[in-house]
Amino acid sequence: MSITKIQFSGKKIENDTSPLIVFVVGISAKKKPIGDAAIKKSLGKLSRLGDFSGKKDETLLFYPPAHESTSLRAERVLLCGIGAIENKEDKQVLAERLRSAGGSIAKQAGKVKSSKISIVVPGFLGEPPHTMLKPLLEGVLLGDYRFSAYKKEDKQNPPFPGIGQLTLYQVKKTAAVSKAIAEARNGADSACQARSMANEPGNIWIPQKFADFAEELAGQYGFTCAVLDKKQIKQAGMGGIIAVNQGSTTPPKLVILDYRPESFKKTILIVGKGITFDSGGISIKPAAGMHEMKYDMCGGAAVLSTMIAVGREKPKLRVVCIVPTTDNMSGGGAIKPGDVITHYNGVTGEILNTDAEGRLILADALAYGIEQYEPDGVIDLATLTGAVIIGLGHHRAGLMSNHDGWAETVLRAGEKTGERLWRLPLGEEYSKQIESDVADIKNIGGKGAGTITAAAYLQNFVGDTPWVHLDIAGTAWEYTEKTYIPKGPSGIGVRLLLEIIRDWKNTLP
Repeated sequence: MSITKIQFSGKKIENDTSPLIVFVVGISAKKKPIGDAAIKKSLGKLSRLGDFSGKKDETLLFYPPAHESTSLRAERVLLCGIGAIENKEDKQVLAERLRSAGGSIAKQAGKVKSSKISIVVPGFLGEPPHTMLKPLLEGVLLGDYRFSAYKKEDKQNPPFPGIGQLTLYQVKKTAAVSKAIAEARNGADSACQARSMANEPGNIWIPQKFADFAEELAGQYGFTCAVLDKKQIKQAGMGGIIAVNQGSTTPPKLVILDYRPESFKKTILIVGKGITFDSGGISIKPAAGMHEMKYDMCGGAAVLSTMIAVGREKPKLRVVCIVPTTDNMSGGGAIKPGDVITHYNGVTGEILNTDAEGRLILADALAYGIEQYEPDGVIDLATLTGAVIIGLGHHRAGLMSNHDGWAETVLRAGEKTGERLWRLPLGEEYSKQIESDVADIKNIGGKGAGTITAAAYLQNFVGDTPWVHLDIAGTAWEYTEKTYIPKGPSGIGVRLLLEIIRDWKNTLP
């Protein structure tokens, strides 16, 4: 979790003596770098020399005592480019550039091991401070993430502990600014928690860990927590979860967190795939890259971590989180190709490939959650198919839905948060691909449209409830390179869900 202290300063920027002070720099209509007054002379000189232009993600570090064109007293000055600013009507583009600048700031702070930094909130952009602060701080806090739980500490060269203190210049503490800071921190903390959960090895982060963490959150924030064990899952008729777990020595769990405010008018259900390790089962995966299958629980990590921010912000919206969790192994009792299972809602499924297991556990969780909690809208997140990577690469997650309005809402949230999505179709022709000769449906539909037929399987368990399925297999790790996204798990989905939850009056169907 983030421990960065964020404070305000009313001092003159020139009097700041911190180890690192940061200025955001854009490119003007005249193609020249433009920034705040304190660095105007420096920018002019750097521009003439051709050393710095202010383009997106460009950085330059200099030392004021050795730089004649500045009166700054900080030990180091960092210039961070956001690119051309003459066309600012697209607020989402500007927000993503500021988020990216924040990631660059965190990287540079780590390089020079400066745990105290100052940031000059850019006045030259002409935007309200709170609208710039949120994405900028998100970038810093997301970019400051590191995972070293299993590394031996090097006492001769201790690791950088992270940014402990962040001082803001040229901004006053108003209600809007305080809200922007809180939302940036809560979103970043939650996303970083999701990253850490996914970074844990499969022998450590087992289904019981999901249960333990949910119970911890319930105690901290007053949620209702329910954890169904293997016996209860079987008694409830959740044949998908039981089937996937058959080859494992580690029992499954169905983990439920329920945030229920005193008065609410709407309910959202968020469901995340929690496969803690996916060997593929009998349809075993190739050895190359199989170690990354500990990340197959990133959907579950995202929805559960979202509840951290929900607990802190306390929206007037009921939020129910469900994580069906197990590993998928090939032990002697493992489910076999050709077997038939019965899901919670009575739908039977023929198993043709045991590596198409995520849809089996999600099906039970969706059917159960919709029946029990009658939500107004449902979103599930899952690292479900390799096919989505073929179609969209590592740049966008795939979205499929039974409700156009709900789909558009989630797409807009993705654009606003920088967690971009692309809608793929559903329909009768795709459902026909998963018709089975021996059961109601089968769990794969052939080589074509694999991402869509996986969603078509899930569609059998949501009825008419507005539902969005997000296939995050291409973005949960190996995401498109961004300054604020580390190598490994990205934590995608958390800030997107929070955007919808925070604006629930305008987003829920």
